[in-house]
Amino acid sequence: MKIGVVYPQTEIGTTPTEVRDYAQGVAELGYTHFLAYEHVVGGDPEQHPELKAAPYDLDSRFQEPFVLFGYLAGIVPHMGFVTGIVILPQRQATLVAKQASVVDVLSDGKFRLGVGLGWNPIEYEALGQKWSNRARRFEEQIELMRELLSQKIVTFDGKYHKVTAAGLNPLPVQRPLPIWIGAAAEPAIRRAARIADGFFPLRKPEGSTWADEIEKLHGYLEEYGRDPRQFGIEVTLRTGNGSPEDWCKEMEEWKRLGASHLCIHTMGCGLSGVDAHLQRLKQVAETFGLQSTN
Repeated sequence: MKIGVVYPQTEIGTTPTEVRDYAQGVAELGYTHFLAYEHVVGGDPEQHPELKAAPYDLDSRFQEPFVLFGYLAGIVPHMGFVTGIVILPQRQATLVAKQASVVDVLSDGKFRLGVGLGWNPIEYEALGQKWSNRARRFEEQIELMRELLSQKIVTFDGKYHKVTAAGLNPLPVQRPLPIWIGAAAEPAIRRAARIADGFFPLRKPEGSTWADEIEKLHGYLEEYGRDPRQFGIEVTLRTGNGSPEDWCKEMEEWKRLGASHLCIHTMGCGLSGVDAHLQRLKQVAETFGLQSTN
Protein backbone atom coordinates (compact mmCIF):
# COMPACT_ATOMS: atom_id res chain seq x y z
CA MET A 1 0.00 0.00 0.00
CA LYS A 2 1.32 3.43 -0.97
CA ILE A 3 0.72 6.13 1.63
CA GLY A 4 0.34 9.75 0.55
CA VAL A 5 -1.15 12.95 1.94
CA VAL A 6 -4.12 15.13 1.13
CA TYR A 7 -2.73 18.59 0.43
CA PRO A 8 -4.41 20.73 3.15
CA GLN A 9 -4.83 23.77 1.02
CA THR A 10 -7.64 25.39 2.96
CA GLU A 11 -5.52 25.48 6.13
CA ILE A 12 -1.98 26.39 5.04
CA GLY A 13 -0.76 29.50 3.25
CA THR A 14 -0.41 30.10 -0.47
CA THR A 15 2.99 31.79 -0.69
CA PRO A 16 5.75 29.96 -2.63
CA THR A 17 7.70 29.55 0.61
CA GLU A 18 4.81 27.95 2.50
CA VAL A 19 4.00 25.59 -0.37
CA ARG A 20 7.66 24.62 -0.71
CA ASP A 21 8.20 24.10 3.02
CA TYR A 22 5.13 21.90 3.31
CA ALA A 23 6.04 19.80 0.28
CA GLN A 24 9.64 19.28 1.36
CA GLY A 25 8.53 18.43 4.87
CA VAL A 26 6.10 15.79 3.60
CA ALA A 27 8.71 14.29 1.28
CA GLU A 28 11.22 13.99 4.12
CA LEU A 29 8.72 12.01 6.20
CA GLY A 30 8.58 9.18 3.67
CA TYR A 31 5.18 9.69 2.05
CA THR A 32 4.83 8.68 -1.60
CA HIS A 33 2.41 11.17 -3.16
CA PHE A 34 0.26 14.27 -2.87
CA LEU A 35 -3.49 14.27 -3.53
CA ALA A 36 -5.22 17.60 -4.17
CA TYR A 37 -8.88 18.52 -4.34
CA GLU A 38 -10.11 21.26 -6.65
CA HIS A 39 -12.59 24.08 -6.72
CA VAL A 40 -12.14 26.83 -9.30
CA VAL A 41 -14.51 29.32 -7.70
CA GLY A 42 -16.48 29.45 -4.48
CA GLY A 43 -19.98 30.82 -4.11
CA ASP A 44 -21.06 33.55 -1.72
CA PRO A 45 -23.30 31.85 0.90
CA GLU A 46 -25.12 35.13 1.51
CA GLN A 47 -26.44 35.00 -2.06
CA HIS A 48 -26.50 31.19 -2.37
CA PRO A 49 -28.38 29.91 0.70
CA GLU A 50 -27.92 26.31 -0.51
CA LEU A 51 -24.21 26.63 0.33
CA LYS A 52 -24.82 27.05 4.06
CA ALA A 53 -24.53 23.28 4.52
CA ALA A 54 -21.85 22.85 1.85
CA PRO A 55 -18.25 21.94 2.79
CA TYR A 56 -16.67 24.83 0.85
CA ASP A 57 -17.61 28.33 -0.25
CA LEU A 58 -16.11 31.69 -1.20
CA ASP A 59 -13.87 31.75 1.87
CA SER A 60 -12.33 28.32 1.17
CA ARG A 61 -8.84 28.66 -0.30
CA PHE A 62 -7.95 26.30 -3.16
CA GLN A 63 -4.84 26.05 -5.28
CA GLU A 64 -5.37 25.01 -8.91
CA PRO A 65 -4.06 21.41 -8.89
CA PHE A 66 -2.29 21.29 -12.26
CA VAL A 67 -0.44 24.54 -11.55
CA LEU A 68 0.36 23.36 -8.02
CA PHE A 69 1.73 20.03 -9.24
CA GLY A 70 3.83 21.69 -11.92
CA TYR A 71 5.45 23.76 -9.18
CA LEU A 72 5.88 20.84 -6.78
CA ALA A 73 7.35 18.54 -9.44
CA GLY A 74 10.48 20.68 -9.47
CA ILE A 75 10.68 20.83 -5.65
CA VAL A 76 10.05 17.17 -4.71
CA PRO A 77 10.88 15.26 -7.93
CA HIS A 78 10.58 11.80 -6.38
CA MET A 79 6.97 12.33 -5.24
CA GLY A 80 3.83 11.31 -7.12
CA PHE A 81 0.77 13.46 -7.73
CA VAL A 82 -2.93 12.74 -8.04
CA THR A 83 -5.99 14.91 -8.53
CA GLY A 84 -8.63 13.66 -6.19
CA ILE A 85 -10.67 14.92 -7.99
CA VAL A 86 -10.74 17.33 -10.93
CA ILE A 87 -14.37 18.17 -11.75
CA LEU A 88 -14.08 17.10 -15.35
CA PRO A 89 -17.39 18.21 -16.97
CA GLN A 90 -16.86 21.81 -15.87
CA ARG A 91 -13.57 21.83 -17.82
CA GLN A 92 -12.61 21.39 -21.47
CA ALA A 93 -11.57 17.77 -22.00
CA THR A 94 -8.74 18.50 -24.44
CA LEU A 95 -7.24 21.13 -22.15
CA VAL A 96 -7.41 18.74 -19.16
CA ALA A 97 -5.62 16.12 -21.26
CA LYS A 98 -2.90 18.65 -22.09
CA GLN A 99 -2.47 19.67 -18.46
CA ALA A 100 -2.37 16.05 -17.32
CA SER A 101 0.20 15.17 -19.95
CA VAL A 102 2.51 18.02 -18.93
CA VAL A 103 2.27 17.15 -15.22
CA ASP A 104 3.08 13.54 -16.04
CA VAL A 105 6.14 14.64 -18.01
CA LEU A 106 7.33 17.02 -15.29
CA SER A 107 6.86 14.34 -12.61
CA ASP A 108 8.63 11.70 -14.71
CA GLY A 109 5.54 9.53 -15.05
CA LYS A 110 4.20 9.73 -11.49
CA PHE A 111 0.81 11.34 -12.08
CA ARG A 112 -2.70 9.92 -11.78
CA LEU A 113 -5.67 11.86 -13.11
CA GLY A 114 -8.62 11.57 -10.75
CA VAL A 115 -11.89 12.92 -12.12
CA GLY A 116 -15.50 13.23 -11.04
CA LEU A 117 -18.75 15.12 -11.53
CA GLY A 118 -18.68 17.51 -8.58
CA TRP A 119 -21.61 18.84 -6.56
CA ASN A 120 -21.74 22.59 -7.22
CA PRO A 121 -23.67 24.04 -10.21
CA ILE A 122 -22.29 27.51 -9.36
CA GLU A 123 -18.89 26.44 -10.68
CA TYR A 124 -20.36 25.01 -13.87
CA GLU A 125 -22.10 28.31 -14.56
CA ALA A 126 -18.93 30.31 -13.92
CA LEU A 127 -16.97 28.09 -16.32
CA GLY A 128 -19.60 28.18 -19.05
CA GLN A 129 -20.53 24.49 -18.89
CA LYS A 130 -23.92 22.79 -18.57
CA TRP A 131 -24.81 21.16 -15.28
CA SER A 132 -27.74 19.17 -16.66
CA ASN A 133 -25.77 16.95 -19.06
CA ARG A 134 -22.59 16.55 -17.02
CA ALA A 135 -22.81 12.78 -16.62
CA ARG A 136 -23.39 12.20 -20.33
CA ARG A 137 -20.47 14.44 -21.31
CA PHE A 138 -18.23 12.86 -18.66
CA GLU A 139 -17.93 9.48 -20.35
CA GLU A 140 -17.23 11.01 -23.75
CA GLN A 141 -14.60 13.26 -22.19
CA ILE A 142 -12.76 10.25 -20.80
CA GLU A 143 -12.97 8.45 -24.14
CA LEU A 144 -11.49 11.46 -25.94
CA MET A 145 -8.78 12.03 -23.33
CA ARG A 146 -7.64 8.41 -23.53
CA GLU A 147 -7.06 8.86 -27.25
CA LEU A 148 -5.33 12.21 -26.86
CA LEU A 149 -3.08 10.87 -24.10
CA SER A 150 -1.91 7.86 -26.09
CA GLN A 151 -1.86 8.78 -29.80
CA LYS A 152 0.18 11.33 -31.74
CA ILE A 153 -2.69 12.22 -34.08
CA VAL A 154 -6.35 12.02 -33.07
CA THR A 155 -9.56 12.39 -35.05
CA PHE A 156 -12.64 12.23 -32.84
CA ASP A 157 -16.24 13.03 -33.71
CA GLY A 158 -18.51 12.63 -30.69
CA LYS A 159 -21.79 14.10 -29.54
CA TYR A 160 -20.08 16.81 -27.49
CA HIS A 161 -16.47 16.89 -28.75
CA LYS A 162 -14.74 17.11 -32.11
CA VAL A 163 -11.02 16.89 -32.87
CA THR A 164 -9.73 16.70 -36.44
CA ALA A 165 -6.24 15.33 -37.05
CA ALA A 166 -4.63 16.98 -34.02
CA GLY A 167 -2.61 15.83 -31.03
CA LEU A 168 -0.84 16.73 -27.82
CA ASN A 169 2.86 17.47 -27.61
CA PRO A 170 4.38 16.45 -25.27
CA LEU A 171 2.60 13.18 -24.78
CA PRO A 172 2.74 11.75 -21.24
CA VAL A 173 5.44 9.39 -20.00
CA GLN A 174 2.75 6.89 -18.97
CA ARG A 175 0.79 5.47 -21.86
CA PRO A 176 -1.90 4.85 -20.92
CA LEU A 177 -1.98 7.55 -18.28
CA PRO A 178 -4.09 6.30 -15.33
CA ILE A 179 -7.56 7.85 -15.10
CA TRP A 180 -9.38 7.23 -11.82
CA ILE A 181 -12.94 8.16 -10.84
CA GLY A 182 -14.20 9.44 -7.51
CA ALA A 183 -17.82 8.60 -6.78
CA ALA A 184 -20.44 7.79 -4.20
CA ALA A 185 -23.67 7.29 -6.17
CA GLU A 186 -24.44 3.79 -7.46
CA PRO A 187 -24.37 4.66 -11.20
CA ALA A 188 -21.03 6.42 -10.74
CA ILE A 189 -19.47 3.45 -8.94
CA ARG A 190 -20.62 1.19 -11.76
CA ARG A 191 -19.17 3.64 -14.28
CA ALA A 192 -15.83 3.60 -12.45
CA ALA A 193 -15.76 -0.20 -12.59
CA ARG A 194 -16.49 -0.10 -16.32
CA ILE A 195 -14.16 2.60 -17.64
CA ALA A 196 -11.69 3.76 -14.96
CA ASP A 197 -8.28 2.48 -13.85
CA GLY A 198 -9.02 3.10 -10.19
CA PHE A 199 -11.58 4.41 -7.73
CA PHE A 200 -11.81 6.90 -4.88
CA PRO A 201 -14.61 5.86 -2.46
CA LEU A 202 -16.11 9.20 -1.40
CA ARG A 203 -18.71 8.05 1.12
CA LYS A 204 -20.72 4.99 1.97
CA PRO A 205 -24.54 4.84 2.10
CA GLU A 206 -26.18 4.92 5.50
CA GLY A 207 -26.42 1.43 6.95
CA SER A 208 -23.66 0.07 4.73
CA THR A 209 -20.02 -0.76 5.55
CA TRP A 210 -16.90 -0.19 3.48
CA ALA A 211 -16.61 -3.96 3.15
CA ASP A 212 -20.09 -3.98 1.59
CA GLU A 213 -19.13 -1.21 -0.83
CA ILE A 214 -15.87 -2.83 -1.91
CA GLU A 215 -17.66 -6.15 -2.42
CA LYS A 216 -20.17 -4.32 -4.62
CA LEU A 217 -17.35 -2.69 -6.59
CA HIS A 218 -15.65 -6.05 -7.12
CA GLY A 219 -18.94 -7.47 -8.35
CA TYR A 220 -19.20 -4.72 -10.97
CA LEU A 221 -15.59 -5.26 -12.04
CA GLU A 222 -16.19 -8.96 -12.53
CA GLU A 223 -19.39 -8.20 -14.43
CA TYR A 224 -17.33 -6.16 -16.90
CA GLY A 225 -14.67 -8.85 -17.18
CA ARG A 226 -12.07 -6.95 -15.16
CA ASP A 227 -9.68 -8.28 -12.51
CA PRO A 228 -10.20 -6.51 -9.15
CA ARG A 229 -6.54 -7.14 -8.35
CA GLN A 230 -5.55 -4.89 -11.26
CA PHE A 231 -7.90 -2.08 -10.23
CA GLY A 232 -6.67 0.65 -7.88
CA ILE A 233 -8.49 1.90 -4.80
CA GLU A 234 -7.39 5.02 -2.90
CA VAL A 235 -8.96 5.76 0.47
CA THR A 236 -8.63 8.56 3.00
CA LEU A 237 -7.69 8.25 6.65
CA ARG A 238 -8.88 11.25 8.66
CA THR A 239 -6.49 11.91 11.51
CA GLY A 240 -8.98 14.03 13.44
CA ASN A 241 -10.69 10.80 14.45
CA GLY A 242 -9.37 8.34 17.01
CA SER A 243 -5.93 7.51 18.33
CA PRO A 244 -2.78 6.22 16.59
CA GLU A 245 -3.93 2.72 17.49
CA ASP A 246 -7.23 3.43 15.70
CA TRP A 247 -5.32 4.69 12.65
CA CYS A 248 -3.37 1.44 12.50
CA LYS A 249 -6.54 -0.62 12.74
CA GLU A 250 -8.13 1.40 9.95
CA MET A 251 -5.07 1.05 7.74
CA GLU A 252 -4.95 -2.72 8.28
CA GLU A 253 -8.65 -3.02 7.49
CA TRP A 254 -8.19 -1.17 4.20
CA LYS A 255 -5.24 -3.42 3.37
CA ARG A 256 -7.47 -6.41 3.97
CA LEU A 257 -10.12 -4.92 1.67
CA GLY A 258 -7.54 -4.50 -1.10
CA ALA A 259 -6.87 -0.75 -1.11
CA SER A 260 -3.78 0.08 -3.13
CA HIS A 261 -3.32 3.63 -1.80
CA LEU A 262 -4.04 5.38 1.50
CA CYS A 263 -4.09 9.18 1.83
CA ILE A 264 -3.61 10.90 5.17
CA HIS A 265 -6.09 13.72 5.72
CA THR A 266 -5.13 16.45 8.20
CA MET A 267 -7.74 19.08 7.28
CA GLY A 268 -10.61 19.69 9.65
CA CYS A 269 -8.54 18.61 12.66
CA GLY A 270 -8.15 22.02 14.26
CA LEU A 271 -4.70 22.53 12.72
CA SER A 272 -3.48 25.76 11.16
CA GLY A 273 -0.30 26.48 9.26
CA VAL A 274 2.47 24.41 7.73
CA ASP A 275 4.18 23.37 10.96
CA ALA A 276 1.02 22.06 12.63
CA HIS A 277 0.09 19.92 9.63
CA LEU A 278 3.64 18.57 9.30
CA GLN A 279 3.70 17.69 12.99
CA ARG A 280 0.52 15.63 12.62
CA LEU A 281 1.94 13.93 9.52
CA LYS A 282 5.13 13.14 11.44
CA GLN A 283 3.05 11.46 14.14
CA VAL A 284 1.27 9.36 11.52
CA ALA A 285 4.54 8.51 9.75
CA GLU A 286 6.06 7.31 13.01
CA THR A 287 2.93 5.31 13.81
CA PHE A 288 3.04 3.57 10.43
CA GLY A 289 6.81 3.14 10.39
CA LEU A 290 7.45 5.19 7.26
CA GLN A 291 11.09 5.63 6.34
CA SER A 292 12.30 9.21 6.59
CA THR A 293 14.52 10.50 3.80
CA ASN A 294 16.65 12.53 6.26
